[in-house]
Amino acid sequence: MNHFDYRDGELCCEDVRLAEIAEAVGTPVYIYSTATLERHYHVFKSAFAPLDVLVAFAVKANANIAVLATLARNGAGADTVSAGEIERALRAGVPPERIIFSGVGKTEDELAFAVRTGVHQINVESIAELETLSRCAAALNAKPAIAIRVNPDVGAGGHEKISTGKGDAKFGVSIDQALALYKRAHADPRLAAKGLAVHIGSQIKDLAPLEAAFKALRRMAEQLRSEDVGIERLDLGGGLGVPYFHEPDPPSPAAYAAMVNRVFEGMDISLAFEPGRMIAGNAGVLLSRVIRLQERPSRPILVLDAGMNDLIRPAIYDAYHDIKPLKQAQSAPLQSYDVVGPICETGDTFTRNRALPSLEPGDLVAFMTAGAYGAVMASTYNARALVPEVLVRGDEYEIVRRRWTLEDQLALERTPDWL
Repeated sequence: MNHFDYRDGELCCEDVRLAEIAEAVGTPVYIYSTATLERHYHVFKSAFAPLDVLVAFAVKANANIAVLATLARNGAGADTVSAGEIERALRAGVPPERIIFSGVGKTEDELAFAVRTGVHQINVESIAELETLSRCAAALNAKPAIAIRVNPDVGAGGHEKISTGKGDAKFGVSIDQALALYKRAHADPRLAAKGLAVHIGSQIKDLAPLEAAFKALRRMAEQLRSEDVGIERLDLGGGLGVPYFHEPDPPSPAAYAAMVNRVFEGMDISLAFEPGRMIAGNAGVLLSRVIRLQERPSRPILVLDAGMNDLIRPAIYDAYHDIKPLKQAQSAPLQSYDVVGPICETGDTFTRNRALPSLEPGDLVAFMTAGAYGAVMASTYNARALVPEVLVRGDEYEIVRRRWTLEDQLALERTPDWL
């Protein structure tokens, strides 16, 4: 469910007309719904009641501080994959004890920052990383909590580029390596070995691979306990999909929680989750304006002012986004369009042969389900401005990231003296 609906023929976010925001802020612009963010967080969290699980929102899905602060005030933690994301989470009000630090390429400086911050847990993904972390802990006279990320050789996800659990993926270590690594960490007086972690992919629409990965984690935890090696936490990652309009609905949080409870029934162990897309995906849209129509023998090309630098998912994942006009179409017949952006790349094509209501230059459209992996992946390619972001709550809205100017970009550069 989201809070983007037509009212009196105009597409609104909660109680605000999207056209009003476009008029005030310009386009392209990302718009997020507070009500949707809060609802999705609480639906996920309450599915596990009465268990008090840690729900650490995946910051990589949407790193806007206002979005993170909205979730933090509702009790969410943060799953982070860089020192920058940790800092964003802290500035948004996420307490360190609700921050998880993941990622395959953490630098020594980043590990030291996480240790000094006192995050809930650092998910270690290799022997080399464990050794580096142990040195950092010794230098800082600290004892950070760690989990070992397991690669269970179970693949899942909506695209091969977002499947992370197969044996040849860059993430985590094999089951046998993870057991040995956990025992090594448990014996290290500079580290507090707490648990195991797993994350097998994103946009998962079938619970079977998740269940297989979770069962492997349970067997590992039971084996460790049978050898008197203490383990008290399991981090089950994220990955639960969201509906992108043309696809069947993914499993509900309730069905997901029922599977998790079944797998870990009778096991006294704390659970953490790292949902991102499931919370933020349907909570955001990207508004764009039609620049012009280009006639072609096959069908017209609809040229928008948003490009692949603003929303790159279709270009790199062949991702589908529903496109809605801001003025509700009447019963007129649909027209097939190729929908493209202004970037100097053939790949800057959002969709081909899409049936849409008739559109004219100046009309506004919304890319739906754009709240996750949208603005956070934007770039300044072709010297274009970074997209502004707006947060709506009820009948009010606020610009939570302004549009970059050319001066903002140029201020980061300098010309060498010899030029």
